[in-house]
Amino acid sequence: MTTLSRLRHRWAALLLVASALLLMGAVNGNPRFDRLGHNLMCECGCGQVLLECNHVGCTTSEQMRSELKAAIESGESDDAVLAGFVSKYGPAVLSAPTKSGFNLVAWIMPFAIFVLAVGVVIVVVRAWKRRAAPAQLLQMPQPDADLDEYRRRARKETEL
Repeated sequence: MTTLSRLRHRWAALLLVASALLLMGAVNGNPRFDRLGHNLMCECGCGQVLLECNHVGCTTSEQMRSELKAAIESGESDDAVLAGFVSKYGPAVLSAPTKSGFNLVAWIMPFAIFVLAVGVVIVVVRAWKRRAAPAQLLQMPQPDADLDEYRRRARKETEL
């Protein structure tokens, strides 16, 4: 290959990688928009984060994104932007519950349930270990006389 064709291939590969990164959203000019957009849920019913809503022609996500962009450009603080979305769409628009009031239960309960489950498992395992084995399992089975006769015959028939 000539140097010119190698250069063209490299530029084409670089352009392909840059396009892929741009389409994936890895290259974005406003990290605040990304941060706030990932703290909000799309209200079209898809259950996805606002910036991750991938429905073709989803007008709800486009409208919400433009509202978010306008709120950021107006100079509102992050808390004010989120409060505005909560007042318009309700608390379900937040991707994570707030860490105050009754919503604090949503943060505490998973850990509390985990600790409770571990405690129950420990109690059950200790109870199983303390339980006495049944008497019939402790007795060794007595060899059957017929079994001994079959073993003797097998040894005799397999001798060389």
